[in-house]
Amino acid sequence: MRSLVTGGAGFIGSHLCEELLSRGEEVIVLDNLSTGSIANVGHLKDKKGFTLVVDSVLNKPVLEELVQKADRIFHLAAAVGVKLIMERPVDTIETNVLGTEHVLSLANKYHKKVLVASTSEVYGKHRDHTLSEMNNMVLGPTKKRRWAYACTKALDEFLSFAYHEEKRLPVVVVRFFNTIGPRQTGQYGMVVPKFIKSALLNNPITVFGNGTQSRSFTYVKDAVRAVLMLMEKPEAEGDVFNIGDGREITILELAKRIKKMTNSTSEIVFVPYDDAYGKGFEDMERRAPDISKIRKFIGYEPSLNLDQVLEIITQHMKNG
Repeated sequence: MRSLVTGGAGFIGSHLCEELLSRGEEVIVLDNLSTGSIANVGHLKDKKGFTLVVDSVLNKPVLEELVQKADRIFHLAAAVGVKLIMERPVDTIETNVLGTEHVLSLANKYHKKVLVASTSEVYGKHRDHTLSEMNNMVLGPTKKRRWAYACTKALDEFLSFAYHEEKRLPVVVVRFFNTIGPRQTGQYGMVVPKFIKSALLNNPITVFGNGTQSRSFTYVKDAVRAVLMLMEKPEAEGDVFNIGDGREITILELAKRIKKMTNSTSEIVFVPYDDAYGKGFEDMERRAPDISKIRKFIGYEPSLNLDQVLEIITQHMKNG
């Protein structure tokens, strides 16, 4: 089996490639390294069956050549991270929408099964309950670029389901919820690596807003395991699944827990959203998945609790 992984030098993509290679499969990575890194896949470069192509999903001739060579496609390439979205909205929209359209059209042309990575961002501003796959989207106004990422990924989902329904393309959509683990960087706004790095250096741990916003964090190896199990299920085609961990924690409690775990002397400081991202920025007060659908479908359960995952990440950073 030969898999094409777009965005394979990114955080989740590199862990997916690692697992595929461990199973004896061949892997072709297509990544423009805008948010991914050679370092993420450096340990894979000499492994049998691994190929890295440094280019973009927007380069359709290159993408077409790789799609023809692959048996299946994992489409993870995207502009990700709140910071990147706020700073480069045009790149976000073009990469996410046009890139996915290229992948789907070529997968359809050459009859290849494809998994499309989406995000919990598509749910928007829900507050009162955990999020199930059929919940409505509650997004902010188009003048607030914060919502551009959510809209682009929602359009990716609409395109995926349109190709499945009209063209019978075998496609599976997954929504990742705050996936964390080794090799993730805080460069684009990911909170866990930012907090741990600050704590290890005894630098201030910066909490945006008042810290009462809550999130649910998913271990990357659990996310990868779920992705591969879903791709093996023909019944998953044309459907969407949350991949996450239903247990929640506030961002302030997360900062306190990391500070204690690392024996850090860091001060926890609060920064208004407007100062961090610009005037009028909106954030979700709560975001946690209902995972009953994927639990029933493939028997998915998170393998580790948050403290265990934080310890793994901390040790990786210390050894880095």
